[in-house]
Amino acid sequence: MSQDILKQIGRTPLVRLRRVGSHLPCEIWVKCEHLNPGGSIKDRIALAIVDDAEARGMLHPGMTLIEATAGNTGVGLALVAAARDYRLVCVMPEKMSSDKRSALTALGAKVIITPNAPPSSDDNFRNVAQRLSRENGWFLADQFSNPANVRVHEATTAREIIEQTGGRFGAFVAGAGTGGTISGVGRRLKGHHKDTLVVLADPVGSALAHWVETGIPGPDGSYAVEGIGAAEPPANLHRDVIDSVERISDDESFEVTRRLIREEGLLVGGSSGTNVAAAMRVAARGQVNGPIVTILPDGWDRYRSKPWMQALSSSPQG
Repeated sequence: MSQDILKQIGRTPLVRLRRVGSHLPCEIWVKCEHLNPGGSIKDRIALAIVDDAEARGMLHPGMTLIEATAGNTGVGLALVAAARDYRLVCVMPEKMSSDKRSALTALGAKVIITPNAPPSSDDNFRNVAQRLSRENGWFLADQFSNPANVRVHEATTAREIIEQTGGRFGAFVAGAGTGGTISGVGRRLKGHHKDTLVVLADPVGSALAHWVETGIPGPDGSYAVEGIGAAEPPANLHRDVIDSVERISDDESFEVTRRLIREEGLLVGGSSGTNVAAAMRVAARGQVNGPIVTILPDGWDRYRSKPWMQALSSSPQG
């Protein structure tokens, strides 16, 4: 019996949607990453980044980690920090939910909130994290560029999907925050079946969809879904892996999330709705040979204070 909480990261269930999308010609299977110990897929990369840095002699107990995060990677790093005696500073943009801020503070992290500034601004959360890392000698986890992010998804998340599907799948659909999930999983699944379709689920307002299609980032707009989309492509988002894009509005994302919660019993956040909405579009075309696999990145507890979750809480069944 393992007594280390970090050893419980990964090996999450893959389940078939029974009601949502049941009328479509292709099955949709969802990887329940919200069931990781820290409540999100980011537990995987938090542990991988720290393991890698320790192996290279860049980290030892007592040091301080810092990361620019939408919240989930911060929670994952907080778990690792608690288990391995590190201090943690998280830099978050103000659009992120107060629930995430509270969770990080409760876990012992110092939380710094920045304006919702573009990448060119000194106030952008990633730029603030980089500056504080330099000034204080703190270790920057750098999930957006650290290759350990992509590697762990290729080595674990993709391997689990291949095992759980018996090697039978037609498409993989995922959003991109850092790009690690879609790049790492997509590349390995394509290596297993070269005709696997890899689809980016991108919020309307994100610049990534246009970049995938043209090589040039699109206009930077606003959207309420958290943790995916960006104004510019991160280094860990590998354009050559992605075959196509589905643009999903906030309204569609949150409506599908509501259905996942109420019709499937899957207690997930808004980006899960984005991913499944995109998977439903791919399934509707009936052009893939095998089930469509997508990701449920995190749980609903991170969003209790957000208007879309408040609306769900106050609306009747049906």
